[in-house]
Amino acid sequence: MKIAIGADHAGFSMKELIVKQLTDEGHEPLDLGTHSQERVDYPDIARAVGEALQTGKAQRGILICGSGVGSSVAANKMRGIRAAVCHDVYSAHQGVEHDDMNVLCLGSRVIGIELARELVHAFISASFIGEDRYQRRLDKVNELENQRVP
Repeated sequence: MKIAIGADHAGFSMKELIVKQLTDEGHEPLDLGTHSQERVDYPDIARAVGEALQTGKAQRGILICGSGVGSSVAANKMRGIRAAVCHDVYSAHQGVEHDDMNVLCLGSRVIGIELARELVHAFISASFIGEDRYQRRLDKVNELENQRVP
C-alpha cells in the first residue's frame, strides 16, 4: 500500500522509524517531510499528506506532531480526509473499519515508539467494513463536508 507520511519537527524522529517499519512491512511510504528537526508548521505537512490522498498518490496517510491534535485538526479541513488522533490500538483499527479513517495522527510527545508501531500496524491492516450502518454514517459525514451554510 502507498502511504503518505509526514511530521513536523516534534515528530521527525518518530517518522523516520515509522518509514522504516512501513518499508519492512512491504508498503511504499511517501515521505513528505520534514527531513530534519528544524522547526516547521504542522499545517504545511498536513496539507502535503492530504493532497497525496486527494490526488491518488497514496491510499492512506500518517501524520506525526507533538500531540497529534494539530495535525488532525489541519488535515480534517481538507475535502475527503478523515483524520483522527489514535493512541490506542482499538481506535487505530476501528476508525478504519467503521469510519473509513484514512489518516492516522500520532503524538510523539504522548506515546512511545513501540506503541506507535502497533498503532501503525493496526491502522494499515484494517479495512472499511462497509456494512449498511457504517456506509449510512459515512454518507452523513460526507454530507456534512459538502454542506454549504447560507
